Amino acid sequence: MTERVLAEQINRDLLLNYYKKMLELRLFEFKVQELYRNARLPGFVHLYVGEEAVAVGVCSNLDAGDLVFSTHRGHGHALAKGVPPGVVLAELWGKTTGCSGGRGGSMHMYAPEYGFMGTNGIVGAPIPLATGGALSAKLRKKGQVVVSFFGEGAVNSGSFHEAVNFGAVWNLPVVYVCENNLYATEMAFNRATKNTSVASRAAAYGMLGVEVDGQDVEAVDATAEAAIRRAREDGGPTLIECKTYRYVGHHEGDPGTDYRTRDEVQQWKQQDPVKLSRKRLLDYGVDEAKLLAADQEVEQLIDQAVEFAENSPEPSADSVNEHVF
Repeated sequence: MTERVLAEQINRDLLLNYYKKMLELRLFEFKVQELYRNARLPGFVHLYVGEEAVAVGVCSNLDAGDLVFSTHRGHGHALAKGVPPGVVLAELWGKTTGCSGGRGGSMHMYAPEYGFMGTNGIVGAPIPLATGGALSAKLRKKGQVVVSFFGEGAVNSGSFHEAVNFGAVWNLPVVYVCENNLYATEMAFNRATKNTSVASRAAAYGMLGVEVDGQDVEAVDATAEAAIRRAREDGGPTLIECKTYRYVGHHEGDPGTDYRTRDEVQQWKQQDPVKLSRKRLLDYGVDEAKLLAADQEVEQLIDQAVEFAENSPEPSADSVNEHVF
């Protein structure tokens, strides 16, 4: 096998794995949507539909010991970091087998054993937490890299500016990943700020800023790989702006149509990361039957997650004071 043929095979295998992982995120969120709309899940959910290439492209480059700090829209980050779908769904369901014992729900779930340091209901809050985690990693000299996910709605908050400045000054092993989906709830980014280039803000802190197509998992993968390697080799932080889009409302219950035109949504759906990857695999010569088998494998995984979560026990009322200090 020639080097070129070998490289093409590696690319196909890698993209197929990315496709399956993105499909896992997509089908998981569709199942959460279905369960929530049927009043079977408590709490509140913010779905990740449309942004799968960001989580998968970034987290695929992380080691098991690396850390991820997430947002209120964090199911995809948890799954991409390796938390099993059944464990995530059980948490959303409020079951004892959830990663936080059913106590955190969608916006406050943690799975530190997977390096997943929690979702967070406060806009911008994960950024200083991740920076602190990176400082800890640097002082402990464990070779860990920390990733902080946040939306463009967080970049005008003080927590962003203070944390990014601190990360740059201390040359910390952290990668700041902005998922710019153009809207903070209903507020268009171009109405909230004059400078709509998040990546350009990195220059103010003397750090590298990179903009990437957040719908292209291979592009995200390449950008994240370089940033994570730089952080691991003591090259300091990087600010990555992923241009992406959510195909659903800000939260379940928001139709997402009052502040966005249907034409805009349809235009972005032409750049669906899952469909783009599937088409690229076909262009690479991957057989349709192999993709159908991959689809069925992921569908079965989600069905098993639902069965696990649904059949898991509810927390006992006697445990109400556990974990209270």
